[in-house]
Amino acid sequence: MSKKRILSGMRPTGKLHIGHLVGALENWVELQDKYENYHLIADYHVLTTDLKTDSVYENTIHMLIDWLAAGLDPVKSPMFRQSQIKEHTELFLIFTMLITSARLERNPTVKDQVRDLHIENITFGHLGYPVLQAADILLYRGNAVPVGEDQVPHIEIAREIGRRFNNVYDEVFPEPEPMLTKFARLPGLDGSAKMSKSLNNTILLADDSETVNQKLRKAVTDPLKVRKNDPGRPEVCLVFTYHKKFNPELVDEIEKGCRSGELGCVECKLKCAEGINNYLDPIREKRNYYEQNISEVKEILLDGEKRAKKEAEETMHLVREKMKLG
Repeated sequence: MSKKRILSGMRPTGKLHIGHLVGALENWVELQDKYENYHLIADYHVLTTDLKTDSVYENTIHMLIDWLAAGLDPVKSPMFRQSQIKEHTELFLIFTMLITSARLERNPTVKDQVRDLHIENITFGHLGYPVLQAADILLYRGNAVPVGEDQVPHIEIAREIGRRFNNVYDEVFPEPEPMLTKFARLPGLDGSAKMSKSLNNTILLADDSETVNQKLRKAVTDPLKVRKNDPGRPEVCLVFTYHKKFNPELVDEIEKGCRSGELGCVECKLKCAEGINNYLDPIREKRNYYEQNISEVKEILLDGEKRAKKEAEETMHLVREKMKLG
């Protein structure tokens, strides 16, 4: 019995942070032994919020290095750029005929982006990017997509479009299922709900141990715990959230020490930084290798694009055949 197929990806934003590691990369690495994985570098999606493209390729290479350092295997999991496979835009064009603008305007994820990014005039491309995302997924006839809860509405749109194509022309596409990630988002160092490079509240996979130490020193904690002997509330402290991921064996001890006041925030942060650094050390070692061998990274990208192109061409052959456009 052949493995089911997964399509997942990210916009190329450059070096990744530990929120990406916990929220996506570790899940991808675990899934690549159980499923047939395809990993998309969504460089066309960058255009929905930023028309400047001069740094996209450099950011792609930085991000790919982090994917590889986190454990993605290029043999098991081809990695490729959306822009280098024209079938993405070809299928996108067909899919735009299968969904109404009213349906896209009801998409809560786009509404949230318009609000959060203060977008005054939404472009046709931004409104329709869930359709391009549907093409990204269905082009590889993916059975599942690992996503966070905020992306589930996009997967539903992909399911609707695939279902409509199958009903109008004939069966080609499976209806992909969302696979929710196991670990919640890590809060940012400033106490924000999530890490974001735009907020400068991240710990990067590329950060050295001293940088991690310095960043943790500035992390916000329980505002009511001012001095060491003050009793703390670990449930409202972002550093305790990090401990649960990076120091799981110390969680009970840290919670007890915090609540009693025996453990001060400075010592707690040092323990947290140590746990994060120990966790990142193997990743740093791999990052160093790939940074010293950029030509190998570029070859991995080209090989992934060659393999993805073959699958994309097969799907579009079926699509044209069913539409009598062959």
